[in-house]
Amino acid sequence: MTDTRKRTAFVTGAAQGIGLAIVEALARDGIRTVGIDRNAERLAAAVADLTAHGLDVVAGPADVCDREAIAAILDAEERVDIVVTAAGAYWDRAFADVTEDDFRKMMEVNVIGTFVIAQEAARRMGEGGRVITISSRGALGGTRFAHYVASKAAVVGLTRAMAMELRDRGITVNSVAPGFTDTPMTRSAPDEIFAAWEKLEPRGRAASPAEIASAVVYLASDQAGFVTGQCLFVDGGKSLGGLSL
Repeated sequence: MTDTRKRTAFVTGAAQGIGLAIVEALARDGIRTVGIDRNAERLAAAVADLTAHGLDVVAGPADVCDREAIAAILDAEERVDIVVTAAGAYWDRAFADVTEDDFRKMMEVNVIGTFVIAQEAARRMGEGGRVITISSRGALGGTRFAHYVASKAAVVGLTRAMAMELRDRGITVNSVAPGFTDTPMTRSAPDEIFAAWEKLEPRGRAASPAEIASAVVYLASDQAGFVTGQCLFVDGGKSLGGLSL
């Protein structure tokens, strides 16, 4: 890897799950990493654990939709090189029961929250900057979460639009689309439900947060400097469809 010790990354949704795994992976790659999450207590505990292991990680407690707070966190660092938008919301609801409030809340976190920090970060980035959104395999469709599908499809579209506008500045914009992943959110389901979900996966298991984080580390690296506007599915092949023989 190219020496990245002086680069600074900002990761939303950093207190647990995929976001926390991304913070750790980037920090282990030598990047100063600022974790952002609205749960200040959980974030502080996570950051304390990582710094105890010698990693250069700091906490930035904030709601991702609070532009003023996000701007202040970005301005507190000397550099803005990488931003990863891992904060997200999900809840299950049949299409017939989805309310306008459900739709607005999902869009607020998953789309507006992505847009705010991406825009603020891009304003502060120079050539070589990286914007990495976290979408989802769910963007391809699914049952009982139409509001989530719509929000993650919007993230993919936003990613492509940003990539087109920022490419002349040498800033790449890509998305990582995780499939079913072993996180505190998915583990909140009863064990038998989690096991049933795993059986639906081509590999017979959920992805680990570290496997999702590894894709982010690649897209943040110098090696990915010619990759932009792409959506990388990290789902064991589930997005391919079809049945294995």
